[in-house]
Amino acid sequence: MTQIQGRPVDELLEAERPARSLLRLLGRDRWRMIASLAIFPIKDCPQWMYPLIIAKIIDLVVAHGPIWQLWIWGAIGFIVFMQNYPMHVLWTRLFMRSVRQIGADLRNALTQRLQALSIGFHTRTSAGVVQSKLIRDVENVELVLQQVPHVVLSQSMVIIGAVVVTAITAPYFLPVFALSVPIAIVLRQALTKRSRRHNEEFRSEVEALSSRVNEMATLIPVTRAHGLESTAERRIAERTFAVREAGFRLDMLQGRFQSLSWIIFSVLAVACVVVAAAISISGLAPISAGQVVQLSSYFGLITGGITVMLAQLPIAAKGFESVRSIADVLAEPDLEGNAGKHRVESVTGDLAFEQVGFTFPEADAPALVNIDLSITAGETVAFVGSSGSGKSTLLNLALGFLRPAEGRILLDGVDAATLDLRTFRRFVSVVPQESLLFEGTIRENVTYGMRQVDDEVVTRALIDSNCAEFVGALPDGWNTVVGQRGARLSGGQRQRIAIARALIRNPRVLLLDEATSALDSRSEALVQDSLGRLMAGRTTLVVAHRLSTIERADRIVVLEHGRIVEIGTHESLLKAKGRYAELHRTQPLPGGVDNEFVNEAAPV
Repeated sequence: MTQIQGRPVDELLEAERPARSLLRLLGRDRWRMIASLAIFPIKDCPQWMYPLIIAKIIDLVVAHGPIWQLWIWGAIGFIVFMQNYPMHVLWTRLFMRSVRQIGADLRNALTQRLQALSIGFHTRTSAGVVQSKLIRDVENVELVLQQVPHVVLSQSMVIIGAVVVTAITAPYFLPVFALSVPIAIVLRQALTKRSRRHNEEFRSEVEALSSRVNEMATLIPVTRAHGLESTAERRIAERTFAVREAGFRLDMLQGRFQSLSWIIFSVLAVACVVVAAAISISGLAPISAGQVVQLSSYFGLITGGITVMLAQLPIAAKGFESVRSIADVLAEPDLEGNAGKHRVESVTGDLAFEQVGFTFPEADAPALVNIDLSITAGETVAFVGSSGSGKSTLLNLALGFLRPAEGRILLDGVDAATLDLRTFRRFVSVVPQESLLFEGTIRENVTYGMRQVDDEVVTRALIDSNCAEFVGALPDGWNTVVGQRGARLSGGQRQRIAIARALIRNPRVLLLDEATSALDSRSEALVQDSLGRLMAGRTTLVVAHRLSTIERADRIVVLEHGRIVEIGTHESLLKAKGRYAELHRTQPLPGGVDNEFVNEAAPV
């Protein structure tokens, strides 16, 4: 977890105390914050000194005072204003570096937490929602830190300066200034509760829209293939309408509040001018013409400052809601559970399932029941069965994406529950049905996560995966960008790139989930040839619907309703004339392709 002042970010954020959380985040650069706070009164002093300078000049004009005093006050004004530039630049350098670092820390902390959360969490949570938290919510936190502290500090300096100068020059006028305080408190209380509710509603609608957009982008090939463009447009329009309405309600609340605040404080400012002028004319107090301007200016600055600070409440409310959103993810308890467990330093490849059972939450029936199976290092074991029989669930258990509800899994004789399975997966490669490529070059996809890989090693992996021919024919060779999700390559080419990625890691354990089911016969033959090299000498677990692809497996395990019903070689199972023989006769299998593994850790 990303550290701030020696403490994890998730310990600094509290969903119910967003303001305190932001102060804790700023507190990581304690000395930088102290320096920026010390600079602030100097850089912002022109705001409260200007009325005083103007008052002195007006009094000099009225009294026909000496001209040299006019030049002195003019010089003071010039110095006061000119110092703002270097002081403001220095303040920005100090404060905004901290703000930008906080944004980076929050994104890194969210990424680390998302990587630690279970596959079940990611199955329940849309990728669009995750993207919204990483980008929009952190952006809102940065925005509130950029704007609100500066405005609050600036207006506070103005108010303090105005009050101090007034207390020295016209203390009997302070009660008039005090009228603005209870009004500001009432306005703030009136806005806070309603603003939080509207911000929560708006955030939820934006996250729902992000999820729907992500879904639309994923389904574009299906949408186009079936002429469903209008359906996709309608589904997005429904969500954009909801976002529009939620945003409009929030805008109306803020608009009413800002207008009401401005009217109230403007009326008070006019009243202040009238009262100060009346006192001066009537002689009730020794107020000069310059002081009338000074007092009215100060009252305008005080009420204006309060109005500006109140106008920051909607921005703060949005930022606080994003803090709550981020804190919820960082506090999410559905972790994979690797912390503090033994690291795996080497893997032989022996796997054993001992009375393993598993039931998905809220499922009516268990996905796996009493699975007893030992797999020796270097053995190839295939799992077959109708859709929903538990094949992919079993692979997810072997990989540690799911944990057994009953029984245990042994990795090289050690209970997997005692191991940090993240370190085990360094010795595992997975080739799913749909190869997962990112928008980078072929070389970057093959060497994903590896550093300083020799060109000879990459070349060998491409040759062994039957990629060398088509990669060599590309204009940029392995520096060709594959496009998002490998869109510029064919299905067979993407799958062979995925095999090259697995080969270059030299895994001890290999998991194949329907690795050829979506390919044509020519592509399948090339991929099967590549898989043959990949599987040699490695413990391999295979899920397949095309039984012809697993005939050479050392053993075939037949699953039905989460139970093992048959185990044997291809020939022995055909001779037994049981469930496997029945499946073999009825190729292709009914029920379609079962693609639970890796992409979804949940039953179909």
